[in-house]
Amino acid sequence: MAASKRKRGGQGPVNKKAKKGKFVVDQRESQAEAEPETKNEVTVPAPVSMGKWTNKERVLIFSSRGINFRTRHLMQDLRTMMPHAKADTKMDRKDKLFVINEVCEMKNCNKCLFFEAKKKQDLYMWISNCPHGPSAKFLVQNIHTLAELKMTGNCLKGSRPLLSFDPKFDTEPHYAVLKELFIQTFSTPRYHPRSQPFVDHVFTFTIVDNRIWFRNYQIIEENAALVEIGPRFVLNLMKVFQGSFGGPTLYENPVFQSPNLHRQQLRLAAAAKVREKQAVKDLQKVKRTMAKETLDKDVTDDVFLTPAEKKPVHIQTEAPEPKVVKKNKHKAFKRQRMQRLRR
Repeated sequence: MAASKRKRGGQGPVNKKAKKGKFVVDQRESQAEAEPETKNEVTVPAPVSMGKWTNKERVLIFSSRGINFRTRHLMQDLRTMMPHAKADTKMDRKDKLFVINEVCEMKNCNKCLFFEAKKKQDLYMWISNCPHGPSAKFLVQNIHTLAELKMTGNCLKGSRPLLSFDPKFDTEPHYAVLKELFIQTFSTPRYHPRSQPFVDHVFTFTIVDNRIWFRNYQIIEENAALVEIGPRFVLNLMKVFQGSFGGPTLYENPVFQSPNLHRQQLRLAAAAKVREKQAVKDLQKVKRTMAKETLDKDVTDDVFLTPAEKKPVHIQTEAPEPKVVKKNKHKAFKRQRMQRLRR
């Protein structure tokens, strides 16, 4: 009785299986009755959502405190493109990165995309296989979100993407590890409840200039052309770790240059340029003073000057004789002479 009530009320579980439908070729009843019913019966397949969801990949996408608006919009775009993604609150900067493994365990996620902001201008991205690893750390550059690009393309929300990788991913071992991480993280699991049974866009990962360039393209149905819809960003690999958010270093990029060193080199180059300009100004100033001195002096002034005759140099070896001064003992002083005159 209970089973029959559930079936009538529609509250119990309903087993959706393949159904058989009748499609009439002609509307005339005579022809429909004459033809056998087996010819017009077509089997309709079961809905895609009823498939068994075996690959239960869940990705946790969140960030630390101090990110800017562009990073926040990028995270929202990634969550929109990846129906198997989950969100969480921002993590405090004082917390250690190992705490993220516990957060992923509480959220029932086995992959993580963590955006770490430093100095309010540098953005780092961690991609990790929680909780056993491996993990990789990137410097994110040249971020352009969906709102900034405003491309003409559009795709269905929640559709499963195609992943396209550069052939260089198969040449180096660290690129092979990153390729497997990208496949497990960005690919939408088949029969995911939030996904749509369509494939209408492509995620491309291209290696150019020792960096990984991410692009998102829509597949146009008419001619299978690709139209970029965004977002786009560039990943500059720093290190690959054996564990999740730490552990032994498997690979370190020798070409990587930290943003602090890059800014320092820019400042030194600007200072050298200023010093060079100042040296050029000082040289021009010295040249102008030398030109003035040459113009003030007349070249023809020394034409009629004759050199003086050279006189022999006399060296006195003996001291001169003292001069004899005759003294008048009877000479009166001036006061006495004046007194005599007054008398």
